[in-house]
Amino acid sequence: MIRQRVIAFCGTSWRPAKARTLVEEVSADLASRHGIETEILDLVDAGPGVGAFSRDTLTPEALRVVEAIEQADALVIGSPVFQGSYPGLFKHVFDLVRPEAFKTRPVLLTACGGGLRHSLVVEHQLRPLFGFFEASTVSTAVYAGAAEFADGTLSSTAVRLRIADAVDQFAAHLRTQRATAA
Repeated sequence: MIRQRVIAFCGTSWRPAKARTLVEEVSADLASRHGIETEILDLVDAGPGVGAFSRDTLTPEALRVVEAIEQADALVIGSPVFQGSYPGLFKHVFDLVRPEAFKTRPVLLTACGGGLRHSLVVEHQLRPLFGFFEASTVSTAVYAGAAEFADGTLSSTAVRLRIADAVDQFAAHLRTQRATAA
């Protein structure tokens, strides 16, 4: 059996965070319904050294996060939305990644923002970013606004159903990838 390494990376620099909670929900659904385990990382794991100007000057913690992302067989991505876009440090992490790192790798996109007007960040910013890397983003992305959370937990049935659809598509991509590798 081929073991696949799935990294869930969230562009948050604090905990708890709604974007990380959403990534944790996706990861839990992957594990419970498909037996796919993920390692969840975020900017907190990378530490302040992730702001280095070049890959050569990253701290060991930041380099570990960048290398884990590069070496993943598949990615679950989570991003908070600030003023209509993903955070600069989130993008900076991907500026440090080798351009060929994600070619044809499955990627599931998620984002959290204050309201519905931020929901298109997935289609207009995250999907093109991973398109540059030639990643295979699943067709269903997951967006949740502040109203979909209560007391720090996801409370929306509609978002949970969207997670299930995205997770099923992601798992199918992983099965195809595994079959191709075998």
